[in-house]
Amino acid sequence: MGFKQLIDSKKMLSLLAVLMLTGTNMVMAQAAATATEEKPGVDWLSVSYYILLFVLACIAVAVVGKILRVYDLSQKIQGKAGINWNTVMAVLFIGFLLAGLAGVYWSFTVHGNMILPGAASLHGVKIDAMFWTTTSITMVVFVLTQILLFTFVFIYKYSPKRRAYFLPHNNTIEKVWTIAPAIVLTVLVIFGFFTWQEVTNSADAKGEPASINVDITGEQFAWNLRYPGPDGLLGKKNYKLISGANKLGIDFNDKNSLDDLKADTMVIPVNKSVRLNISSKDIIHSVYMPHFRVQLNAVPGLPTFFKFTPTVTTEQMRNKLENPEFEYLVYCNKICGASHYNMQKVVRVVSEAEYAQWLAKQQPYLTPALRTELKLAEVSNNNNSTKRLALNN
Repeated sequence: MGFKQLIDSKKMLSLLAVLMLTGTNMVMAQAAATATEEKPGVDWLSVSYYILLFVLACIAVAVVGKILRVYDLSQKIQGKAGINWNTVMAVLFIGFLLAGLAGVYWSFTVHGNMILPGAASLHGVKIDAMFWTTTSITMVVFVLTQILLFTFVFIYKYSPKRRAYFLPHNNTIEKVWTIAPAIVLTVLVIFGFFTWQEVTNSADAKGEPASINVDITGEQFAWNLRYPGPDGLLGKKNYKLISGANKLGIDFNDKNSLDDLKADTMVIPVNKSVRLNISSKDIIHSVYMPHFRVQLNAVPGLPTFFKFTPTVTTEQMRNKLENPEFEYLVYCNKICGASHYNMQKVVRVVSEAEYAQWLAKQQPYLTPALRTELKLAEVSNNNNSTKRLALNN
């Protein structure tokens, strides 16, 4: 009777109609897709396909359940024992456990191949060690607890020959499951605290060579780079000075800004400390360099910085990955708008000699057009053989 009601149900018929309509739309969409040029974007056809599969699987489970229910009722009407649902549920629990463990194994083998290669920065090695330690501990705990949980459900399923033991309280058990996780979590937190403290200790220590300053400014949808000139110092910026020619709002009243350089590619020397001075012109972006384990937000009005030391050149990483086209990239890791995906810039790690040669070829930020716009003129300094720039207004 229940199965008949299921078939006669208006809701079931309506659901089947929806599925047929969805299937028809999918076929028509696939035909249209083959007739037109393929465009990049989200594959909604694939999403609909998996949703449809999920709905069909749910319907199949419901139908099988109804059939079993009808069989069970007919057995009881005939005076027989019927289906032992406790055993059925216990077996299903074991099946769910095996399917889950198989899914975990599949996830590790398939998605594990997509993991990033070893860190290409000094501090990145420590972050990787922290990540793998935490992952290993949590995975061991996860697998053991799931096996015990589902196995105990199977072993201690209901049996009329066995009475359950009522355990209202046990101090020993309470201490074990409270103290053991507390010790493990304390070790992980302390480990992470000292690692984070060391990574964010960005001040140049006494006796160490000063870090190479690189100014990176985000805007929708691009990164702007600025390098210091021969004086090794970056000039100040002021958002009130931003204009069509002065895109970063460089303050040329600061003499350190007169020799600043602009660059299209972030080139940095290997094994040298680099300080990224991070800012944003419009909204919150995020400097994300996954191979160096670097990520820090770029917030308008809140200059931040991150210091790191690259340890693997681009050429070495290409050889390691056997990919001659490989490039390090800096991404935006905030969803900052429709073209967010396109906000990236090449980062090239080279030897110190190559870096010096590249830096010598970069163009000054202060272009003739900008000089004209700002009414700047070159004047000779009689006391110095070099030239300097002065404001006319």
